Amino acid sequence: MIDTQVHDSGLGDADDDDFDDVVEAYDSQLPDNRYLDRELSWLAFNQRVLELAEDPNLPTLERANFLAIFASNLDEFFMVRVAGLKRRILTGLAIPTNVGRAPLDVLSDLATAAHALQERHAAVWSDQVRPALADAGIEVVSWADLSDEEREILYDYFSSQVFPVLMPLAVDPAHPFPYISGLSLNLAIRIRNARTGRQEFARLKVPPMMPRLVEVRKDGNSVRYLPLEELISENLGDLFPGMEILEHHTFRLTRNEDVVIEEDETENLIQALEAELLRRRFGPPIRLEITEDMDDVTLSLLLDELDISENDVYRLPAPLDLRGLFSLSQIERPDLRYPAHVPKTATPFQPAEQNGRADLFAAIRKEDILVHHPYESFTTSVVSFLQQAARDPHVLAIKQTLYRTSGDSPIVEALINAAENGKQVLALVEVKARFDEAANIGWARTLEKAGVHVVYGLVGLKTHCKLLHVIREEDGKLRSYSHIGTGNYNPKTSRIYEDYGLFTANEQVGRDLTRLFNELSGYAIEKKFKRLLVAPLHLRKGLLRLIDTERRNAQAGKPAYIRIKVNSMVDEQIIDALYRASQAGVKVDVWVRGICSLRSDLPGVSDNITVRSILGRYLEHSRIFAFAHGGEPQVYIGSADMMHRNLDRRVEALVRVMEPAHVTELTSLFDLAMDDSTSSWHLGAEGEWVRHHLDADGTPLVDLQEKTMASVLRRRRTRTVR
Repeated sequence: MIDTQVHDSGLGDADDDDFDDVVEAYDSQLPDNRYLDRELSWLAFNQRVLELAEDPNLPTLERANFLAIFASNLDEFFMVRVAGLKRRILTGLAIPTNVGRAPLDVLSDLATAAHALQERHAAVWSDQVRPALADAGIEVVSWADLSDEEREILYDYFSSQVFPVLMPLAVDPAHPFPYISGLSLNLAIRIRNARTGRQEFARLKVPPMMPRLVEVRKDGNSVRYLPLEELISENLGDLFPGMEILEHHTFRLTRNEDVVIEEDETENLIQALEAELLRRRFGPPIRLEITEDMDDVTLSLLLDELDISENDVYRLPAPLDLRGLFSLSQIERPDLRYPAHVPKTATPFQPAEQNGRADLFAAIRKEDILVHHPYESFTTSVVSFLQQAARDPHVLAIKQTLYRTSGDSPIVEALINAAENGKQVLALVEVKARFDEAANIGWARTLEKAGVHVVYGLVGLKTHCKLLHVIREEDGKLRSYSHIGTGNYNPKTSRIYEDYGLFTANEQVGRDLTRLFNELSGYAIEKKFKRLLVAPLHLRKGLLRLIDTERRNAQAGKPAYIRIKVNSMVDEQIIDALYRASQAGVKVDVWVRGICSLRSDLPGVSDNITVRSILGRYLEHSRIFAFAHGGEPQVYIGSADMMHRNLDRRVEALVRVMEPAHVTELTSLFDLAMDDSTSSWHLGAEGEWVRHHLDADGTPLVDLQEKTMASVLRRRRTRTVR
């Protein structure tokens, strides 16, 4: 049950069964076509990323970076989402779909939409970004563009640096078709023996450890690059002496890399996960990308040997795998990038004296502190807080969840230092964090060796909440210091992910976290929290009650609004509750970065719903939930998106923000995001997202992230002047 103390949680204690009956009755009155397809919505999100690459007003190297992000996103989409759909179809499992369409139709539509986006992606590179880079002195050229001198230089590089590590693999009766690893770039080569006239096939993997773009020549700000696969292709004669090269084409395979662990049936989660990670390397093929000039004979051979259907073939212009454009980030050309931004130390955490060290515990005792990353520094807030706790002799215990962190993490180092200093340290490491499983297993073992108590959460659930709890002895009593965040404890991503974190010494929050960590590390089943909403036990129902309160308030003529910022809006129950609120006259603002199954174009249902999406230099990652609550606004921040997995299969936590100044800051951010003068994408009819970034005169609209950056800088200057 949700806690019934209204003064803390703001949640009533209506009977659960009665509430469910009301929900069911309202759902039966809503139209059947009220959800957008989640997979097509995800592709629409990646299209928005692509539209940033298409924007000539953005710095050129940033446009190239968005092309690389698009490619990386799409790879993960195929490895997880498409792979999951295919696995369910093959095994006869039910396909989770909220649009009532046949599974094979869903796959067909996805393939068509994905192929169109990939072709558009390739065209943006060849027709827009590549020429723009060339105009700025950064050329990505082909072999035909090189001078004789440049070819000689590159041949020397090929002979000394590339040739020794290449491993051509022949296919013949004595050599079976080689294993093709997922996402590797390969050359399919057909050759003819000059003596016998016999045709052969060979596969050559482009070495992934070598620079994808080979520097040809550099002169000041001017630099020329040649794709590594072209350099190899033009020198195949050295690899197959005495052979005639008939055809050579680039191809790339995507495999199913989703991990499925039946936790109830395994005695050792780590061992089972390591075995599953090994299996991931050999997952079934789900996509074959080939260059558009590949001949039918080569393609037919690949289809047969890889056991993949022609429906899964994506014929695209070269070069394949534009993730290689990430390497351009190493170029020192600040004139082709966003202006540099150095995160500022949050005002309460600034030291009283220049070159002094701030006492973060004293600052948090004084007031709750809300920190907004990356505008405000993660290092001088979260990292410094943990480091101070690790060395403080009055700190007795530290408890933290780790979902994703970075290599050489100061977070992990601080936890190890705390354990070595004799403190009780608990780290809940989520080893099932997708694509970070191996890294997290490594962190867990490192922490265990240092004496940290490491646990892996609850069976069947991922621990996704972002929690840090410090227990300190002060004047003979214990005091709790807590941090609840919307993003991972990862210093690297904190510089590019937009997130909020709340620091508080509130006793009730401390008691809530003590109970929650006891549940995560032991066998306690605690169902009552005062300042937190926790999944999977009561977050869903808590949000449904908050939404329904706004509906009832609107009907009673009281102030009512709902404002939700998430990465994904998919859950049908939450969406239906928003529809019901809209029908009652509640103004509903939804700010979503990625997937959105909610429709804004249903007459009589979503008339009061506005949906916006904002993408830019930073990845919008925070989750915020705001409610008018009859004129006394309630705002929550935390880790949960509105998806089935977050509400039902993960441990998530939202904390209510109490300070009026913090409530104002968060609601003001919504005001800016939803304003028509702010650059954003608007969700329209049939799930189409339309970008609004220029006014009628062609002047750029307000950039929310730039304005937020300037606002944080002004706050810091105001304090300095005082």
